[in-house]
Amino acid sequence: MWAAAAVPMGVLSWVVAPAVAAHLDGPLPFARALIVCMAVGLVWQFVLVVALVAGERRRGEIRSVRDALWLRAPSDSRTGRRAPRAWWWLVPCVTGFALLQFLPSPPVPAARDLGALLGSDAGQAFFRGNWPWFALVVVLAVFNTVLGEELLFRGFLLPRMREAFASRDWVANGALFALYHVHQPWSMPSALCDTLLLAWPTRRWRSAWFGIAVHSTQSIFFVALTLAVVASR
Repeated sequence: MWAAAAVPMGVLSWVVAPAVAAHLDGPLPFARALIVCMAVGLVWQFVLVVALVAGERRRGEIRSVRDALWLRAPSDSRTGRRAPRAWWWLVPCVTGFALLQFLPSPPVPAARDLGALLGSDAGQAFFRGNWPWFALVVVLAVFNTVLGEELLFRGFLLPRMREAFASRDWVANGALFALYHVHQPWSMPSALCDTLLLAWPTRRWRSAWFGIAVHSTQSIFFVALTLAVVASR
């Protein structure tokens, strides 16, 4: 499962995107190719999850998609009872996730940094008024932290890892998620640190919505940043 997600993303990022960019005309050929390739890789992860869950349903291994992917309200993993107050854990998790972004990290290649792209003159000239490409950035964001990475790693994989890793399943899940980032290896350290904020609350409360909600704050930030540029004059 790790290879089915990581290998396509790595190939799309380091092989396909540069090859496609070499044949594109117009502004920002590499940025355009990379955005499209990353979107394709994340959509593939959603398709993979759908296929795997459909296979489990055909074999009678699961009763509902919601339970199969932990797309349900939080419940205590120790007692099995509903735990509505667990939603308050989102406050420290989101806060911690935001603070981690300010920690020192390996340098990001300028050509692969969306924030740097949006702050550059060339990036602003390209995105200003460019609503079709804004729509593609939204698709990228949604499949990144809702329908792609989180649904695969926290929704599908994590509930099935306990048999192999026992109580350390969330640790193993976080390690796999960090190593999955072969398409942007500079983010591996921060992804590993995010284990406590994404994998642990998901496992503790048996709800993938925790990982989705916390991770999606990053997507919301970049979508808002892109929208500001697109709507500017």
